[in-house]
Amino acid sequence: MEQHKHWMKHALTLADKAELIGEVPVGACVVLNGELIGEGYNTPITDNDPSAHAELRAVKAAASQVQNYRLVDATLYVTLEPCSMCAGMLVHARVKRVVFGAKDAKTGAAGSVMNLLQHSALNHQIEIVSGVLADECAHKLSDFFRKRRKEIKAAKKAKKLEENGESD
Repeated sequence: MEQHKHWMKHALTLADKAELIGEVPVGACVVLNGELIGEGYNTPITDNDPSAHAELRAVKAAASQVQNYRLVDATLYVTLEPCSMCAGMLVHARVKRVVFGAKDAKTGAAGSVMNLLQHSALNHQIEIVSGVLADECAHKLSDFFRKRRKEIKAAKKAKKLEENGESD
């Protein structure tokens, strides 16, 4: 469990990088034989790419590092439960294990909404470890969205004042 916490803390630092550029703070890293082989964080807004999720970026980097599209025996650490797009990619990459922090009640595909990682109809099932540093991961996301809602509300208020010819 200490190893899981270590790598999840690394994923959290990657999530911070996403937040710094205005992205939803999700970070991911791929570990093989105790070595970091790939990492990534969310950049779909920055890259104008709906597939630029932390998991996809981390797995792409890892596959490039090991020069193989299969990541047999690798573990992906991610701060938020993977969505269905990422879960499908992880199955195709033959990742051995996914360790995630916060559950995603809206789009989680590792048990919350559905479980594509262990679906019996698929040709590969992935071991799941959930809830590692869950509170830290969940707070990072909830703080981000709270701040974003506050900014949106302030912008709407400023626009309304401007339209009425008023100022703060």
